[in-house]
Amino acid sequence: MQQLRTAAIGVLALSWYPPGMKEDNGEPTDGLVPAIMDIAHKYQVKVTFHIEPYKGRDDLSMYNSVKYIVDKYGDHPAFYRYKTSNGKHLPLFYVYDSYLTSPEMWTRLLKESGHHSIRNTAYDGIFIGLLVEEKQKNEILTAGFDGLYTYFATNGFSFGSSHRNWKSIKGFCDSNNLMFIPSVGPGYIDTSIRPWNLHNTRNRINGKYYETALSAALEVRTDIVSITSFNEWHEGTQIEKAIPKTAGQTTYQDYLPHKADIYLEITRKWAEKFQKEREKWLV
Repeated sequence: MQQLRTAAIGVLALSWYPPGMKEDNGEPTDGLVPAIMDIAHKYQVKVTFHIEPYKGRDDLSMYNSVKYIVDKYGDHPAFYRYKTSNGKHLPLFYVYDSYLTSPEMWTRLLKESGHHSIRNTAYDGIFIGLLVEEKQKNEILTAGFDGLYTYFATNGFSFGSSHRNWKSIKGFCDSNNLMFIPSVGPGYIDTSIRPWNLHNTRNRINGKYYETALSAALEVRTDIVSITSFNEWHEGTQIEKAIPKTAGQTTYQDYLPHKADIYLEITRKWAEKFQKEREKWLV
């Protein structure tokens, strides 16, 4: 958390599965949330939830998941709420792989007329869908999401993650009252877990790749920029401190010849630029 604060990161997006559920190669993590939020509050960092595509995720289970999160964590001082244009403070939820569920099913949750509508209830929020393919812009709009994000740190991997498309995506969002949250990353390499995916590797180029992404995000004037990631080492997108280390047959990525905190420094520099530019936009 101290590293996040040092880098001027205001909100931590926490990968989340419902109690008792987990990703294929992980462990249940909901039990860790209270401690994470307590520590986040100590360092003045807010926490939002990145809802993973757990088994059985549909409109009803999502309603129950959001209700659980808000009931259990909503009163914590570290719980992130986004101030909307009409002055409301609503929780913000990233919905990973939202395209796996049909727009028709999402409307049951996200439209006021939906069978399990969450709108205008105590559990209403800002729901951000994942944009991968271009056609999903309209699907996200039809489904009733409040915005979209791009997640992937590989420029050119998908329509959404390609920097050259961000201006047109932002235009679409502005025209349809949607939030656009571009996702930036310092590089990408996942061949330790996906040996066949070498073509999607993106070299860090001593920080230049990250700065190029940050510059592209700044140019489209968004309220929020997300970072993929803080500590996903298995995909080589981490920005947390790193030193040379080998454990067994695994050699971890480091940032030599630069300092261990080079990506935290870059993040802080661009966070300060973003804040200064944003003040100009709002004049």
